[in-house]
Amino acid sequence: MYEFAGGEDAFLALARAFHQRCLDDPVLAHPFSHTGHPQHVERLGGYWAEALGGPPLYSSVSEGQSAMLHLHAGMEEDDDLATRFIECFVRAADDAALPSDPTFRQGLRDYIEWATSDVHRYSPRGSVVPGGLTVPQWSWDGLVAGSGEHEGRR
Repeated sequence: MYEFAGGEDAFLALARAFHQRCLDDPVLAHPFSHTGHPQHVERLGGYWAEALGGPPLYSSVSEGQSAMLHLHAGMEEDDDLATRFIECFVRAADDAALPSDPTFRQGLRDYIEWATSDVHRYSPRGSVVPGGLTVPQWSWDGLVAGSGEHEGRR
């Protein structure tokens, strides 16, 4: 999916468009206005690129999936936030001019729905994120077997 999307540049464009959509959303604006890391958008693009078949752009500068989940753990996010997050991602794919192929777009949607659900399970206060998790790999057929703790979920 990484190559089909257009590689690293496509995922950086997606991250920029997504971040702007979140800043423009009345609910998502607050958490997205406090990104923390000065290269948040670049890291987000690298994370999605890596998860969708690209090189380890995110893992090479962080502690992989555990680091990403740790950033979001214990935030007590509700379902509305997750729904808005997914919709911003789907619309950002249009903004970033990613391929409009229906199979590709459905794969992106399936991925972000799964990924949001995976992050959401660490939302309750006091959630503990296991160390050593690798960025899950997603393909045209869904979650790739062997993606660590995430194996078997789809």
